[in-house]
Amino acid sequence: MEQLTNENLATMAMSLANLAVKGTASAVNKKIKAIREEKNIDNLRATYDEITNEILLEREEAVRIAQAYKSEIDRIQIKDEDIEHLHKTVEKILEIINKSQMKEAEKEGEEAIQKARETAESLNQIKDLISVDTLKTMQLLGFNYKAAIGDPLTQLCALSILNWGSSNNIEQ
Repeated sequence: MEQLTNENLATMAMSLANLAVKGTASAVNKKIKAIREEKNIDNLRATYDEITNEILLEREEAVRIAQAYKSEIDRIQIKDEDIEHLHKTVEKILEIINKSQMKEAEKEGEEAIQKARETAESLNQIKDLISVDTLKTMQLLGFNYKAAIGDPLTQLCALSILNWGSSNNIEQ
């Protein structure tokens, strides 16, 4: 996946470099200087149309490249709102797990309750790591959450579904 991203970025960089090397401004200046002496209005109009079209095409290409770069960045970065949503979701999940563990521990005795409290404390420390500041800092350092967590999670789900389908077929 990262290989594809790197190839896309390299392709966009080459396109941007080609666009920059073209030197539209100097080419336009040369054309304008060349047609200053032109007396034929049709030739003059055609040349100006050609210049305008060339500038518009290059602008479209620059906008396309910028949008592609933005798309790549958006694909990798997690927005603040998404991080806050993730934090709230993890918090709810941890509360459910903690409550469940405490109920089980109460049945087993004081030692189990103490162990459940320690586990709850450890899980809450994990929750505290999921903050906008922490996750943004890690992203600035180059960590790609979507690739690191999302790709393996997607593969795990896919394998589970495939295995589940296989085990259901065997039982029948």
